[in-house]
Amino acid sequence: METKIAWSGFAGRKWKEDVDVRDFIQKNYEPYDGDECFLANPTEATEKLWGELQKLQKKEREQGGVLDMETEVVSGLTAYPAGYINEDMKELEKVVGLQTDKPLKRAFMPYGGIKMAEQACTTYGYEPSKELHHIFTEYHKTHNQAVFDVYTPEMKKARHNKIITGLPDTYGRGRIVGDYRRVALYGIDFLVEQKKEDLANCGDGTMTDEVIRLREEISEQIRALGKMKEMAAIYGYDISRPAENAHEAVQWLYFGYLAAIKTQNGAAMSVGRVSTFLDIYIQRDLKNGTITEAEAQELIDHFVMKCRMVKFARIPSYNQLFSGDPVWATLEVGGLGMDGRSMVTKTDYRFLHTLENMGPSPEPNLTVLYSSHLPEHFKKYAAVISVRTSSIQYENDDVMRPVWGDDYSICCCVSATQTGKEMQFFGARANLAKCLLYAMNGGRDLKTRDQVGPAYAPITGEYLDYEEVIQKYDVMMDWLAGLYVNTLNAIQYMHDKYFYEAAEMALIDTDVRRTFATGIAGFSHVVDSLSAIKYAKVKVIRDADGMIADFETEGEFPRYGNDDDRADDIAVWLLKTFLTKIKKRHTYRDSEATTSILTITSNVVYGKATGSMPDGRKAGEPLAPGANPSYGAEQNGLLASLNSVAKLPYEYALDGISNTQTINPGALGHDEEERKNNLVRVLDGYFDQGAHHLNVNVFGREKLIDAMEHPEKEEYANFTIRVSGYAVKFIDLTKEQQLDVISRTCHERM
Repeated sequence: METKIAWSGFAGRKWKEDVDVRDFIQKNYEPYDGDECFLANPTEATEKLWGELQKLQKKEREQGGVLDMETEVVSGLTAYPAGYINEDMKELEKVVGLQTDKPLKRAFMPYGGIKMAEQACTTYGYEPSKELHHIFTEYHKTHNQAVFDVYTPEMKKARHNKIITGLPDTYGRGRIVGDYRRVALYGIDFLVEQKKEDLANCGDGTMTDEVIRLREEISEQIRALGKMKEMAAIYGYDISRPAENAHEAVQWLYFGYLAAIKTQNGAAMSVGRVSTFLDIYIQRDLKNGTITEAEAQELIDHFVMKCRMVKFARIPSYNQLFSGDPVWATLEVGGLGMDGRSMVTKTDYRFLHTLENMGPSPEPNLTVLYSSHLPEHFKKYAAVISVRTSSIQYENDDVMRPVWGDDYSICCCVSATQTGKEMQFFGARANLAKCLLYAMNGGRDLKTRDQVGPAYAPITGEYLDYEEVIQKYDVMMDWLAGLYVNTLNAIQYMHDKYFYEAAEMALIDTDVRRTFATGIAGFSHVVDSLSAIKYAKVKVIRDADGMIADFETEGEFPRYGNDDDRADDIAVWLLKTFLTKIKKRHTYRDSEATTSILTITSNVVYGKATGSMPDGRKAGEPLAPGANPSYGAEQNGLLASLNSVAKLPYEYALDGISNTQTINPGALGHDEEERKNNLVRVLDGYFDQGAHHLNVNVFGREKLIDAMEHPEKEEYANFTIRVSGYAVKFIDLTKEQQLDVISRTCHERM
């Protein structure tokens, strides 16, 4: 009876018999190609709650970035009583549920590593529980301890010298998107029965290692689903059954996401592709006259408000790598179906409209799955929101859809996985710029003098010969790729064993496909350095120990970022070569190796550990972020820069190719209308070439400088900028990272 009420009016049969959210969406959604005129302003409840939350955020900033921390209770699905933004206003919250018992209070999560959990507390003046310390050192092994138990001396040395860096061995790996829509569409009881059936059919009677492990994991997932029901009951809701209306659909879905963020503090805790799904429920209620447009917008506003509240306790070294307190609660809108229909709905507009109703914000990490074939009204609305807020990123649906289908989610900043069908093993970065210096210096680290790589013969000549450098670099990259994958295999094995994501995996098919993400740092500096060696004359400068410490480059050379094939071809070669070396290695659980050109804000930390390069970049200076050209290299305007990046084939970097561009408003036009139209033309042209990703910032350097010098100004409290792969409040960056952002190319012309 409950299912009959919940599914009343919904078409299709296949999704009713098996868990198949995509089939439900395709059979029931209504594409929308109109404009934004239907959108509603924030309700009184939204304004009051958002006002309360902004007060808390201001207090949090005044207290050094943390409002409150847990020290006595280990986070879990039922570890806390119900919590609200403001207990006296709880009836205003249309979407309820907090990570802990108080807003913005950070949970204690020791399973990743007790030392890290404790350091996160002590950094901000909190005293962690002695009893929990005893338990998680004497009785319960953590992921971090297990990883360091199996690390080889070579792995530790590479990690210490930061040629492999940002590894998820001191924090949760993240990048797993549970299909939170399943909680709304089916209810927990149906999902439990499906998992029990999977458990019954697991294995053919032979208890191999894989069968034993999988049976244990399914059992953990079933337990997690039961705990989700208990968690929702704390707030007075019964999610054992399917959602019966739009309000329940949003709330049920959020409970699924809440389960994830209560149990994992992963590097990326994405929400997924939920807008088209939720629109089906909202449209049904609007047609039945049970909600108004204002109430529909309110549901989305309150859901987004909760995404903006997600917080994790982090250690200083993490904050240096991933500055600005990000959680990558990535949420997608737009895209096309495999049948060619636009998947844009009114709720896609409603999600973008939250940036107007509640102002700019880094979270959720709003991502437009872009195609020039999307409805013109939607493209222009997204563009005008970009011009006003700089809070949106764009990814090319036309290159991702053939690989991932039409129901994929962005599982971190920019990389895709099929929703409910896949998970990703996350794996940080290999510093290819540093690797090039190792190739020249026989595997020795210029900064520490350690013999980190193999002791191959160093370069002894006075001038660099391109063929000799390439030969030595190829061998050194081969060593690095092998060590990198082996290190990640150890991390992923131990994460599964000691910090398994049962709540998220319970909302993913048991027969899951796994990808194995790797990443590249220092990309543009390697490209330009190799170009300098090939097309100019590069003299080496040696230090007292005879190591190559600097370079003198005579003559001009083509630089990546100017639409010059001489440099851009080197970029394609570098990406393809490194991926090929990664793919030759054994990867944990037979996962599919991918790579990315993506560095977040860690380009500053990586740069500190990297010596001078032949391209002219000096030791210690930040590396250019992601796939961006090096600072100052772009001489031919925005379009030439975009053309260079667009030449990198997505098939060589399925984990993502991050490109962040800052455009002076005047370069886009004289007024908002002209800027909006020009930005759409830029996006159409860029993505029609097959480019993967674009962060769009629309402001001048002067605004950044003023915000850095006067962070107390009210206008900068929520000033959001796009960095490499995600967004952050500019004033939450360190001074060093603010200066790095200011030094990036700001295009004054197209």
